[in-house]
Amino acid sequence: MSARNPWLESLTLDPDRVEFLSSAALVERALAAGEGHLTDTGSLSVRTGRFTGRCPERRFIVSGGSAHADVDWGKVNKPIPHEEFDSWWQKALAHLRGRGQLYGFEGSAGADIRHAVEVRVVGASPWQILFSRCLFRAPASHAVRHVTMLAAGDLPAGEVGTPGEPLIALDLEQARVLILGTLYAGEIKKSVFSFLNWWLPGRGVMPMHCSATVGRAGDVALYFGLSGTGKTTLSADPDRFLIGDDEHGWSDQGVFNFEGGCYAKTIRLTRQGEPLIWDSIGFGTVLENVPVDPATRVPDFDSAAITENTRVAYPLDRVSNLHPGGGAGHPANILFLTCDAFGVLPAVSLLDDRQALEMFLLGYTAKVGGTESGVREVTATFSSGFGAPFLPRRPIDYARLLAERLALHRSRVWLVNTGWSGGSADGRDGRRMPLAVTRSLVSRILDGSLARVDWVTDPVFGLKRPKAVDGIDERLLDPSLAWDDHQAYQRAASGLFSKFDEKIGVWRDEIAKMP
Repeated sequence: MSARNPWLESLTLDPDRVEFLSSAALVERALAAGEGHLTDTGSLSVRTGRFTGRCPERRFIVSGGSAHADVDWGKVNKPIPHEEFDSWWQKALAHLRGRGQLYGFEGSAGADIRHAVEVRVVGASPWQILFSRCLFRAPASHAVRHVTMLAAGDLPAGEVGTPGEPLIALDLEQARVLILGTLYAGEIKKSVFSFLNWWLPGRGVMPMHCSATVGRAGDVALYFGLSGTGKTTLSADPDRFLIGDDEHGWSDQGVFNFEGGCYAKTIRLTRQGEPLIWDSIGFGTVLENVPVDPATRVPDFDSAAITENTRVAYPLDRVSNLHPGGGAGHPANILFLTCDAFGVLPAVSLLDDRQALEMFLLGYTAKVGGTESGVREVTATFSSGFGAPFLPRRPIDYARLLAERLALHRSRVWLVNTGWSGGSADGRDGRRMPLAVTRSLVSRILDGSLARVDWVTDPVFGLKRPKAVDGIDERLLDPSLAWDDHQAYQRAASGLFSKFDEKIGVWRDEIAKMP
C-alpha cells in the first residue's frame, strides 16, 4: 500500500498505481516497455513519433477567470473555454486510469525559494518522467505554488475540429497543464515556463528566455537569442560558470535559474565544438530523435534523417562548470544575439536603453532559405522577448520590467550579430561571421575592454558600433565596407530597417513613457 498522496487523490488516481522511481529505474522501465534503446554513451535514445518539435498552433489557455485580463489573446495565446478544458482533463484522467501502471514526478522550478513552484507530472511513459527528472529541480520544501501536469501524449485530442492533432492547454488560474497527442517532451518544459511567465511578473520578477553565466569575479551575463543564434554555444564558456541554459528570473535579489537541467540541440554536435554538452551525455540522460547505429549503438549527431531538431536532456549536475545554488547577482552585461542572414548588421553594437527595449520587443533574427520547411529565401523573424510563444502577457509588460531593471542596475546591453557579413546568406558573396571573432568580441564585452574603445554611429540603424578593435577586421565592424556592391548594401540595410521601424511602431508610444 502506497503512502497517502493528496494530490494524486485529488486527481482521483489510485496512488498504488503511480510509481515515483529513480532515474535508473525509469530507464529500466522504458527499455522494458520498448520506448527506447541504450546508446554507447549510456543515454536513453527515444523517438517522439509524428511530432519532433513544439506545436505552437495547438497551444491554448483557459479563458475567463481572474487570469483572463492578464493574457495577450491572439495567435500565440488562443482561448479554450473552461468547460472544454475540464472535459479534456477528465478524458485524460480516464485514459491514464486505463493504462495500467503510471509514473509520477514531484520536483520544482525556480532556484530562488521565494519564487519557486512545485511541479507535479503524471503519465504512462517512463521516459517522459525521466525527462522531467532531468529538466526540473528537486522538490522545494516551501514552494509558493504548485503546477500539476497530465502528460497523455498517446491520447489524440482533435479539439477544434482537427481529429488526431495535439492539444497543449494551460489553466493558469488553477495551475494545470494538459498535454495530449504529442510525445515531444519540449512541451513539458515549455508549459511550465509559460506558467512562470504569467505568474512571476505579478510578484515583481522578470521571467526571461535566456542563458546566464557568472565570471570568477562574480559578474553576471545574460544571453538572449532565438534558435540558431548561438545562445547555447556562447554561454557554454569554460572560463565562466553556468547558472543556467535557457530559463531564468530576475528578481530584486538578482538572477536565478528556473530549471535543474538542460535541453540542448545536438544536430552536428562535436566534442570539440561543444565540450560541455558532449561530456554531459551519459546514463540517465535522454536523446530525442537522434539516429543511432543499430549494431554499435553510436549516435549519429550529424544526421537530420528524423529531424533537424535533435535534442538531449540532462541534469545540470552533469555540467562541469556549474555555478552552485542556481543564482547570482544582477547582470553587468546583457547580450541580444541575432543571426542576421541579410548581412547588414555590425558584428557588435552597444545599445542605449531605448534601443535595448526596442530590440527586446523585436526579438529579431533571420531564417535562411532551405533550412526550414516552406522557407525559400532569407526571411526576417521577430519574436518579442526572444520567446513570444511562451509569453502569456503582452510583450510590453515584459519590456517594462526590463526598463525598470536597466534604470536601476545600469546593465550594459549589446547586440551581437552571429550571422552573415559581406552579403546575404542566399547570395554568393555572403560569409558567415567567424565564430572565433564572435567569441573574441564576447570575451571583450565580459572583461569590460570593449566598452572602452571608440564608437561611431551606424548611419542606417543608428546603432553605436566600434570604430576599431585590435585583431578584428574592420569590415566585420562596419558592414558597409564588406559589401562589394555598396548600393546593394544600402537596399538591404534600408529594407531591414524598414521592417524594424514598422514592427516597433506598435509600442513606440509606450516605450517613450518608460524610465
